[in-house]
Amino acid sequence: MGGFQLDAEGVNPDRVPKRRVYTGAQVPAIGLGTFGSDRFSAEQVAEAVRGAIACGYRHIDCASVYENQPQIGQVLREVLDSGAVKRDELWITSKLWNDSHGRVAQACRQSLDELQLDYLDLYLVHWPFPNYHPPRCDVTSRSPNARPYIHEEYMKTWRQMEALVDAGLVRHIGTSNMTIPKLKLLLRDARIKPACNEMELHPHFQQPQLFQFCIEHGILPIAYCPLGSPARPDRDRTPEDTVDLEDPVILEIARRRGITPAAVCIRWAVQRGQVPIPFSLRHYRENLEAAVGPPLTEEEMDRIRRIDKNCRLIKGQVFLWKENQSWEDLWDPSGQITPP
Repeated sequence: MGGFQLDAEGVNPDRVPKRRVYTGAQVPAIGLGTFGSDRFSAEQVAEAVRGAIACGYRHIDCASVYENQPQIGQVLREVLDSGAVKRDELWITSKLWNDSHGRVAQACRQSLDELQLDYLDLYLVHWPFPNYHPPRCDVTSRSPNARPYIHEEYMKTWRQMEALVDAGLVRHIGTSNMTIPKLKLLLRDARIKPACNEMELHPHFQQPQLFQFCIEHGILPIAYCPLGSPARPDRDRTPEDTVDLEDPVILEIARRRGITPAAVCIRWAVQRGQVPIPFSLRHYRENLEAAVGPPLTEEEMDRIRRIDKNCRLIKGQVFLWKENQSWEDLWDPSGQITPP
């Protein structure tokens, strides 16, 4: 790697819309995801981070389980040492993995060390279950000690998350892969409420009830799989999955505007109010340009709203706790937390 330099033909970060969390902090309205879907090396992902920051991204979404934070940390150190970007211009997220719910401070410090940072802007509980699966496993993998969501256990983890804010190690804490009944309990019992909830959101899976719940309670929705995750791992593929980028409505809007279907999905997400975090090795510039591009019309936004197919792609089968159990149990389909 040579010395870091900004891309003169990139997007001015000041043009990127911001979303405000309840503390008043502002989050860039698009970020770069860093999950390589078990298909891309840590070095490839780190190079994408480097290129993305050079062309105008200021929001990077990381996680310990992605196994690439040390390489990303080297890039962040190079970026900050160059003086071209200041630390307070970046929004860096990491996540607590499921095997560390009982040792939150240790896990957070490890992520800080790997990312070569003094603090995180946002630290998320990656999944509400302590059920662990190894990287690159297949869909049949199960944690030997898997168990259902137990609120008292989750709150023990959340108290440790709150302590990170008190200690100045993180600026905000949040959740990921939560449901409305779980969030209701957390909001009831939390001393420091979640600033963000990271959740699957794309045109074929809009989660209107959970999205609206987050907005009404001052929780910023961060959208993973915003393009329908075409490169997701094989374990997350099922025959009934639909393809957002091939939807006739998306294709028609893209054709009419002379942009890509991916750009339509990004533009829709930003206008709706969620923060998309697409990963790409090659198309991160186009994704960023879509976020600052001409807005969709109200009619186009409404047409996309009506193509929701309730098609969850990341079903989470590896986190199930019983034999012959439906993945839907992870997501509390009855509106109540699924009992043991």
